[in-house]
Amino acid sequence: MTHDEAWYEKQYSPRLSVPDTDAIISCWRYKSAMLRNRVPPRCDFKYGPHPRETLDVFHAANAKATLVYIHGGYWRSFSKLETSFIAEDFVKRGISVVLVNYPLCPDVTVTDIRASVLAAYAYTWTHLLTTDERKAIVVSGHSAGGHLAALHAVSPRSATLIKAVVSLSGVFDLAPLLQTSIASSIRLTGETVGSLNLLHDKPQPELPILLAVGAEESGEFHRQSDALSKAWALPSTSVMSVPGTNHFTIVDAFATAGTELHEAVMALFANA
Repeated sequence: MTHDEAWYEKQYSPRLSVPDTDAIISCWRYKSAMLRNRVPPRCDFKYGPHPRETLDVFHAANAKATLVYIHGGYWRSFSKLETSFIAEDFVKRGISVVLVNYPLCPDVTVTDIRASVLAAYAYTWTHLLTTDERKAIVVSGHSAGGHLAALHAVSPRSATLIKAVVSLSGVFDLAPLLQTSIASSIRLTGETVGSLNLLHDKPQPELPILLAVGAEESGEFHRQSDALSKAWALPSTSVMSVPGTNHFTIVDAFATAGTELHEAVMALFANA
């Protein structure tokens, strides 16, 4: 079936389908600021020359595992600050949390961003984590960050150093974005889109991968995760539709102990 540009725009622009987006993000900022006041992280470790190539770390007491979290924003907005709140319940359960900042489009390209987040992981492993914190590392991310998290499964060095990947509402084949207003803002072209398609890559065999999508998200976000699962064809890959969540509130479910999604992530640490 052929679709017009308006269809693609609606499918891939969550703000068009989530009427209270601004309120959700304001709540994220408030919760993040409150957490950072109560439990100040170790801040702004430089992993590269760009001003935005920085990391924050919330170390859990006696941690024997680490969650790396990569923020979303379609490679063009947000930072580690808006979603710092995701660390709270993981830290309470003995999981240290690393929050990754990266340069944004159009200052850089998506290809540049992919190099940045891989460099961030290498720096984290080498310089920030204790031996115990390295024992079980799960790399996670939301939306554009979901793509960047999945990238670690196909990066030879990262894939051998992590125990699992969690992608929330990821976009893995960027070709549909060429039909949207997003393409120009992230400098996406027909020439570059193929090299960014994770469906063509092969992950480390048996690496557990959880692809979560909000049940209330557009069909295309569901199709993206289904397509990656089929393309990679790993028995350790699972796709979860998270009830009662949209493209933004899935992050709250991920962060909150007791939800199906949060507990599924904790199970990845336990199994590791």
